[in-house]
Amino acid sequence: MNMKWKIWERAVAIGLCLSLTFCCTGVVAESEDIPSRVLRLHVLANSNTVSDQSLKLKVRDRILKDSSGWFTNIHTRAQAEETAKKHLPDLEQQAVDELRKNGCRDSVRVSLENTWFPTRKYNQATFPAGIYRALRVVIGKGAGHNWWCVLFPALCLPSAEPKQKLDDVLTKPETQLTGCPYKIKFKSVELYEEVENWLKSGA
Repeated sequence: MNMKWKIWERAVAIGLCLSLTFCCTGVVAESEDIPSRVLRLHVLANSNTVSDQSLKLKVRDRILKDSSGWFTNIHTRAQAEETAKKHLPDLEQQAVDELRKNGCRDSVRVSLENTWFPTRKYNQATFPAGIYRALRVVIGKGAGHNWWCVLFPALCLPSAEPKQKLDDVLTKPETQLTGCPYKIKFKSVELYEEVENWLKSGA
């Protein structure tokens, strides 16, 4: 009975995967390139207490304020990543200073990492799920709710003009894909990838 049920499960999953393939082929092709053009900022709070979440936002504000000048005249993600890498010690010091100013003794870890993000909307743009290069700021245990934004193109910096910045970095089809109507299709892509991974695992 269990074997028959597993065969049935896999048949349904394959059918769903094929349906999503026909539905999402174009979206997958375009959306796969978007993460390779974007650098995200990812700030993780120590915990979900009110005080830790408040500190997370203070650290965020401090980093965005103090680092905004570093990312001017940046035209590629590689340049943005190199700039962030050069300033990792400065970014860590900014975060530590802000915590100490607010009476917090938590540690801070700042790094550039490949990080998986689900489909998320930021301002008027929706970014597809995928593995993005991210500047991660982890406060303490990093076990609390996180905050993220797009550091390149500079959507979360004070002088950012989101539509213009996206147009400068993404192709026209990719820019169109980040529009809100595509959020449902991006979710379909997520589901497609989950089913595909499940089938590969031999579940």
